[in-house]
Amino acid sequence: MNSISSRIAEELGVREQQVNATIGLLNEGATVPFIARYRKEITGSLDDTQLRTLEERLRYLRELEDRRAAILSSIDEQGKLTDELRASINDADTKNRLEDLYLPYKPKRRTKAQIAREAGLEPLAHTLYDDPTQDPEGTAQGYVNADAGIDDAKAALDGARYILMERFAEDAELLGNLRDFIWHGGQLKVSVIEGKENEGAKFRDYFDHVEPLKKVPSHRALAILRGRNEGILTYAIVMGEESDDRRQPHPAEQRIAAHWNIRDNGRAADKWLSEVVRWTWRVKLSTQIETDLMGQVRETAESEAINVFAANLKDLLLLAPAGPRPTLGLDPGLRTGVKVAIIDGTGKVAGHGAMFPHAPKNQWDRSIEQMAVWCREFKIELVAIGNGTASRETEKLVADLCKRYPELKLARIVVSESGASIYSASEFAARELPELDVTVRGAVSIARRLQDPLAELVKIEPKSIGVGQYQHDVSQVQLSRSLDAVVEDCVNGVGVDLNTASVPLLSRVSGLNQSIAQNIVDFRNQNGLFSDRKQLLKVSRLGDRTFEQAAGFLRIASGANPLDRSSVHPEAYGVVEAIAAKNQRKVENLIGDAAFLRSLDPKDYVTEQFGLPTVKDIIAELEKPGRDPRPEFRFASFEEGVETLSDLEPGMVLEGSVTNVTNFGAFVDIGVHQDGLVHISALSHTFVNDPRDVVKAGDIVKVKVMDVDIPRKRIALSMRMDDQPGEKTSGPAPRSSRGEKRSGNAGGRQSKGSQPQQGAMAGAMAQALASARKGGR
Repeated sequence: MNSISSRIAEELGVREQQVNATIGLLNEGATVPFIARYRKEITGSLDDTQLRTLEERLRYLRELEDRRAAILSSIDEQGKLTDELRASINDADTKNRLEDLYLPYKPKRRTKAQIAREAGLEPLAHTLYDDPTQDPEGTAQGYVNADAGIDDAKAALDGARYILMERFAEDAELLGNLRDFIWHGGQLKVSVIEGKENEGAKFRDYFDHVEPLKKVPSHRALAILRGRNEGILTYAIVMGEESDDRRQPHPAEQRIAAHWNIRDNGRAADKWLSEVVRWTWRVKLSTQIETDLMGQVRETAESEAINVFAANLKDLLLLAPAGPRPTLGLDPGLRTGVKVAIIDGTGKVAGHGAMFPHAPKNQWDRSIEQMAVWCREFKIELVAIGNGTASRETEKLVADLCKRYPELKLARIVVSESGASIYSASEFAARELPELDVTVRGAVSIARRLQDPLAELVKIEPKSIGVGQYQHDVSQVQLSRSLDAVVEDCVNGVGVDLNTASVPLLSRVSGLNQSIAQNIVDFRNQNGLFSDRKQLLKVSRLGDRTFEQAAGFLRIASGANPLDRSSVHPEAYGVVEAIAAKNQRKVENLIGDAAFLRSLDPKDYVTEQFGLPTVKDIIAELEKPGRDPRPEFRFASFEEGVETLSDLEPGMVLEGSVTNVTNFGAFVDIGVHQDGLVHISALSHTFVNDPRDVVKAGDIVKVKVMDVDIPRKRIALSMRMDDQPGEKTSGPAPRSSRGEKRSGNAGGRQSKGSQPQQGAMAGAMAQALASARKGGR
């Protein structure tokens, strides 16, 4: 078997030397962002995607090796470890294969086969198998033993059958063969449990559903599994036109018989052996194989769902920031009023309050006048409106404000409030904003996430942001690991202002954790703002190793050393100083001089410690120090008068914001409290393999309304402006993409004030493809 490093190298298509070097860095505690950015010479310039894959495969293969060692030890202790078996176990390249090989030796409860062996029936089983010409009844008479509980020939044959069944069912080669056979030829047949039709209406697309097992997509697999867990659906794996008549042989039985060379040639024991094969499949293997294969379906579906979640989370975290502009944050509500937070350009709370423009108080004009006072006093530039209940009504209120007082020059933006309530009630929010009520904290979060989405969203557990599918149904360990990696990559890719960053943001920086991040903030509060990166070494528990990992990602905007506001690592300041000295210039004069920097030959500054990739990165960084990789700030303008589903008409062209991207299309918020779906076939005139090649969460797009189904709350959209309503452009459209929770519907969390959705356009799965932009407060 290949070594771990050689296997990973082959899978990634890189040199084993690169993998070994990376593993060495990971073993030393280096993070992926640090390795990707500052250790390119060592890894051969592996990028962050390759490094994340390497890290995940390394974890899996190490777990595999640990399990291999445990199995070898267990079999060796039993005195049954042959050279041939050892070789097979060492060659096993998956956990399934390892467990198949271990199955005959795995300690288990006392089985019927073991009882039969103890009764002396093993020779009978072997005799009938080795020589089918012998008469089973007659041969079994010689094994009747009342003292051992074998009262007659039938009991003896039953015991022999159990012995052969266990032998047949614990053959690793056969198990692998059967799994492969059924995986490629099987179909997943789903049906509703009788009497559950009304209760499970949200799953009705699966009441009578059949499709090839290996082709079941992630979202359908998870919906079916959820329907089964909720007691609505039942499923089975069938082969082709497999009959429901259990008297008919299953195709797998032929495979078992062929593997063990059992044929019905009319010999005395052939019929009995065929029955053993039948029992082996029906009693021992059918449920086990189905469980294994559905586990494979689930594992694949979970992996895909987690990938979708991670990709959308990354897009959401890297949304363009509005920047340090004074912002009025509005958390809409009807009877409870609109909570208001006034946030200055640095993100600090400058004031707060509440308005009651909607029913029952209807203080419309009074609310407008109050907002005008706030906007003048605090020089407000942006108004951030949460997208929950009363969002469009509150947006209309702000529109009236803008019409009455155009001199205020306000921009109004509807902002996702997903997770804002979770932040508001969190321990961190209580420490950060102790003087504010929980409801006002939500308005603060809405305003800040417009100013800097990344800095604000890191305060919320990634799973609560809700841009995934069935996040409550997948492996929570794997989900958390994947999402944490996304957050880490985003935070370090953008960089963090050392003098303004919160504890949650700092804790995501390479090498830092919650405790050290708190120590940094405490040091800042006690000693004033940082003026030099080297001051970090004075922070409690922040030693040289942590400094090495973190320093390059921490920026000091107005520090004494101009390089401290760049991504140049302090360890490489000498390279910049060498460039300045050789060209008789000051370091500060190098920064931003694009023409001069482009004239440099990076090879002239390569040293034993810093190779060509690092020097190139340094020169590029000097050209635009501390540049933000996020896009330019834009926002969607919702159509006036289009506020509910009933306002929509086929053929309308509207602007909207992409809230969630799935494997079958993109959900778009067009301002009617219900996201519409642009099916993958309607994203472009050219073939689209992956919707994320066309759109990402947060993109502002133009869409045409193709169909509106008010009773089922569905909107079909197209990004192809020449499509005409009524034309078939795609298959059935999944339902809304609102955030998700386990109860309420087949996978969709209701927006504030919404009703549970009924029906399914492409199955209950679509409800779980929930958009954080409208999801649950």
